[in-house]
Amino acid sequence: MADPLVPPRLLFRFAAPCVRCDPLWTGKGAELDETYRLPSFAGLEGKRTWADVRAGWSEAGLAFVVEVRGKKQAPWCRPNRVEDSDGVQLLIDTRDVHNVHRAGRFCHRFVFLARGSGGRMEKPLAAWLPINRAREHPRPVREGALKAVSRVRADGYRLGCFIPAEALTGFDPDEHPRLGFTYAVADRELGEQTFTVGTPMPYLEDPSLWATLELVSQEG
Repeated sequence: MADPLVPPRLLFRFAAPCVRCDPLWTGKGAELDETYRLPSFAGLEGKRTWADVRAGWSEAGLAFVVEVRGKKQAPWCRPNRVEDSDGVQLLIDTRDVHNVHRAGRFCHRFVFLARGSGGRMEKPLAAWLPINRAREHPRPVREGALKAVSRVRADGYRLGCFIPAEALTGFDPDEHPRLGFTYAVADRELGEQTFTVGTPMPYLEDPSLWATLELVSQEG
């Protein structure tokens, strides 16, 4: 029997399809139906899935839709404390390398919040974050390049996220159709939901703990 101190998700190498979507992003965000839903592996550790996460791609970049249900309080989002806020962090390696423990220039970390920008902090927020202990960072992301749309409900929120190709160093779907990937949806009420291993494993800085997204075309 495996040591119970070892997270079961650490024992597997996961890969999931990320389906092509055209158009990927409009002024209203991304339209990603159930075809684009990412699987949840939290059940391997007896954890509940409370965030629906979907992903799509095109040559324009990557889009995600995160829907959180079951909240009783409004999302806690602070522009000066984005890492502690309710929202989603997306970690992407455009070379899908799993045999290193420190991020390189093809590794990216982004955060998206349902609120936190604008005069009354009621607009969504999108930002690039450095990866701790990285050997090298990707090229800088142009201000305004990342896009987000959100809708806050009484029991949660829906958050659309767009990362353009220009913000992804090394993004080349033809030559490199596999991306290292994980996400973390954080919520002060509901806890933490991750694609692969979560806390206390150092998944925010160690690419070897990430899974794989396979960029595939729409079937049919």
